[in-house]
Amino acid sequence: MTDHNSASPAAPHRQYWATRLGVILAVAGSAVGLGNFVRFPAQAVEYGGIFMIPYFVAFILIGLPIVWSEWAMGRFGGMRGFNSAPGIFSILYPRPGKSLIGGWSLMIPVGIYSYYVFIEAWCLAYALKYLFGVMPGTVALDEGGETASAAAYFLHMVGYGENGQVFGVDGAFLLACVAFCFAINLVLIIRGLNRGIEWFCRWAMPLLVLVALIVLVRVLTLGSPVAAAPERNVLTGLGFMWNPDGGEEHWWRQLLNAQIWMAATSQIFFSLSIGLGVIVCYASYLRRRDDVALSSTAAAAGNGFCEVALGGLIVIPAIFIFLGADQVQGLGGSTLGTGFMALPSVFAEMPAGRVFGFLFFFLLFLAAVTSSISMLQPGIAFLEEGLHLRRFQAAGILAVPTLIGVLLVMWYSANLVVLDTVDFWLATFGIFMLAMTQLLIFTFSLGIRRGLAALREGSQVGIPSWVGVLIGVVAPLYLSVIFITWLYQQITATEGNRFHALAQGPVLVGFGFVLALLIGFTLLSWIANRRWRAQAAAGLIPDPRMALVSEPEEDAP
Repeated sequence: MTDHNSASPAAPHRQYWATRLGVILAVAGSAVGLGNFVRFPAQAVEYGGIFMIPYFVAFILIGLPIVWSEWAMGRFGGMRGFNSAPGIFSILYPRPGKSLIGGWSLMIPVGIYSYYVFIEAWCLAYALKYLFGVMPGTVALDEGGETASAAAYFLHMVGYGENGQVFGVDGAFLLACVAFCFAINLVLIIRGLNRGIEWFCRWAMPLLVLVALIVLVRVLTLGSPVAAAPERNVLTGLGFMWNPDGGEEHWWRQLLNAQIWMAATSQIFFSLSIGLGVIVCYASYLRRRDDVALSSTAAAAGNGFCEVALGGLIVIPAIFIFLGADQVQGLGGSTLGTGFMALPSVFAEMPAGRVFGFLFFFLLFLAAVTSSISMLQPGIAFLEEGLHLRRFQAAGILAVPTLIGVLLVMWYSANLVVLDTVDFWLATFGIFMLAMTQLLIFTFSLGIRRGLAALREGSQVGIPSWVGVLIGVVAPLYLSVIFITWLYQQITATEGNRFHALAQGPVLVGFGFVLALLIGFTLLSWIANRRWRAQAAAGLIPDPRMALVSEPEEDAP
């Protein structure tokens, strides 16, 4: 399978995934990232074993239905000549507003990549520090002990205390890591769908799982390594993750807390890459008779395995054994606290901790790269088919806003305010809104019956009719309740109010960057839609407005 320079609907050739395994690993790679090995353990630490109940409920009722709908819409658009979300939505929703939806679907992955590559560099920096035995966070530097020193090292490294600190002399190493991560992502994305994304994921994902299994075996064979606290062993660590414990009240009463359901749903969104604009793009490269249902379920299941069976079982028992229950719960669900501050202290106490510290953060780095390259592909596909650019030209154009974004995040590093702001408006609010929009388009524009037919085409597993109820009724209602609850909490909140925070300078900088991306990509989407209408009028491509009632193209050879 070879790549072609253009993914345009007018192009004589089209791109497809080379193998089913390739697409499963690529989609799983886009989902498997820091959310699996850092964010999920942090959420489970905050809520305890009770968290697993709403987590699995959200996976079944929200995760799988939305994943299926995105795969079905993606292949539906791909069979009609489009690979980008703006192109696909131009045929699924041929009405006013499609340019805004298209711009929104590009803003999210490109914007998230802008700061994700910075976090990716943290993982690489930690892995290299462990590899060469110079990880200062593992040495007790003060009376606060190793936990304090690990936290101090991390906060200094990312410039948490002062804006621009990363660009000082001490930040040269991290800047080099950022530059390397930025470059490796561009190289892989320029190489194309098959020689870049699929090739990398086909070796990176098995290597990632192998490394994770090595670390997991080491954690599960720790026994009771802390002589002064023999009760802190692997079994009690596993119990902390899996056993519901309501403390003084019955554990089931905690399920009445809306916050835990919101946290679980947010984790499913973040983990499965729902509403990111990536799955729709990836699924468009499937052939007409490729199995969508089985491939999408396998990719989602693979992601869940990496998250629960690898990420959760590695991190939670380890920090429970070496830090104790009080310190574990004191992390408060902090992603940074769990991943980059607490774990170095764990590896400092663990036998052969330097080796396993390197393996774990190298694992995080691989997971981050498989995710970050997927965030660039939607924008590349759009610039190819919407503006008829060659792939390296499209990559060069995307490098500009993403470089601006990562520079803003690194410069305004004090308290990581800009990173947090961009992350919220894109990875929480933005993803939610796009996922909800996609559900509505699937239900009311494509139609449940036609959507299920698209999902079943080529399927080797049966798709029952009640899946349509999940996609068209249950999932939208579930998300609506969550959004209304969040909006009420924000309106009535005196602390942590995202709207009030916009009055702060750094917060406004981050929000302004998000808004600029939305305006820019919406404008480009509008230009592309005009081009496609002109091409259709000239008879060069099928009319996108008639795609819902026309037969798809036959697969190109």
